[in-house]
Amino acid sequence: MSDYLKLENKTVLVFGVANKKSVAFHVGRALEEAGAIPVYIVRSEKRRDELAKRLAPRDILVCDVENQSEIDQLREELTERYPKIDGLVHSIAFANYRAGDDGEWLPFHETHRADFLQAIDISCFSLVALANACRELFSEHASVVAISISDTHMAASNYGFMAPAKAALDSTVVFLAKSFAELGEVRFNSVKAGPLKTSASAGIPGYLESYLYAESCTLRKRGLGTREVADLALFLLSERSSGINAQGLVADAGMGVNYFDSDVVKRATRVES
Repeated sequence: MSDYLKLENKTVLVFGVANKKSVAFHVGRALEEAGAIPVYIVRSEKRRDELAKRLAPRDILVCDVENQSEIDQLREELTERYPKIDGLVHSIAFANYRAGDDGEWLPFHETHRADFLQAIDISCFSLVALANACRELFSEHASVVAISISDTHMAASNYGFMAPAKAALDSTVVFLAKSFAELGEVRFNSVKAGPLKTSASAGIPGYLESYLYAESCTLRKRGLGTREVADLALFLLSERSSGINAQGLVADAGMGVNYFDSDVVKRATRVES
């Protein structure tokens, strides 16, 4: 029973570690505890140097997913070092939020084309490019897990064009699952996480207030933990989830069903004297 998830000695690529608060960092730690072999891929040499001690003794490779030549180089490095890849975690997202001339963040309809397309490229298309690059390295029952958001239909103004990028990611997971089904039994799923305390989220305008509101809407009145997201990703990477494919599993501590909680409603409608 010690290896219930059957992840021992499995090799899993983990994309997107920025620091110890990252979802990808917690996924890596959970993989270590399960006896798996995480291989970390970060976007720059500088990031590798910053994380070297924290992620030792595991391999840390470099790949800027905006550059196809670096993805090709990564495939070559992986081919030389690892006979097969049993899993891939895609925890990559980026949005270049801009302020207008008045210092206020731009409304969605004023989003710059270049910023929108860059967000789609890094946050969504990179999954296609990486899956394609690794397709001959994947083991027969490999599992690919993308980290998404709990609700892409909620128009949170401060989240802006990242929500459409995550919606594209969710759809991409489904289409990759279908496409790879022609090649074997590699699975694709996503973890649709509620608001988290990460360094990346801290860069979203007004995020603290949004996080506190989201926390008040959870059924337990306590925000989602990053490790909880990592644990769900671990399950999807494991053989215990073999019947799950082309799905997005929501982890939001019940937030999505609780917006009309009486205490939340009272606070929102309270009239100041």
